[in-house]
Amino acid sequence: MQANVVTPDGSVFEAQVEMVSVKTTEGELGILPMHLPLVTPLTIGAVRIKKDSKVQLIAVSGGFMEVRPDEVNILAESAELPSDIDISRARAAKERAERRLEQAKKDHVDFRRAELALKRAINRIDVAGGGGR
Repeated sequence: MQANVVTPDGSVFEAQVEMVSVKTTEGELGILPMHLPLVTPLTIGAVRIKKDSKVQLIAVSGGFMEVRPDEVNILAESAELPSDIDISRARAAKERAERRLEQAKKDHVDFRRAELALKRAINRIDVAGGGGR
């Protein structure tokens, strides 16, 4: 089946694949060819794409997935291939988010925003193979 990952900035991934696995707001979901049509919201997480018996990871920060029997379209707020992730920048973002989270706990301000920033940073580090935790 055809898999496409697209952001507002353009296409990130396009290929014929064997399987797509994503994190939705309801949990993990795996898609194989001839899956029933579906539209579902995505959370921050790694999209796993199986192509030629190898797994390709893509870090996404939310969005939607549209499934057709022969095609999967992921419309992501942001998406990065491991080779496009700057590990040191992602680690710095993680540290900033952790500091903001600690401050937000004290001030009760921007807690959710800091929490999402931390999740995005950890996801990017994990996808890039940098051990985010």
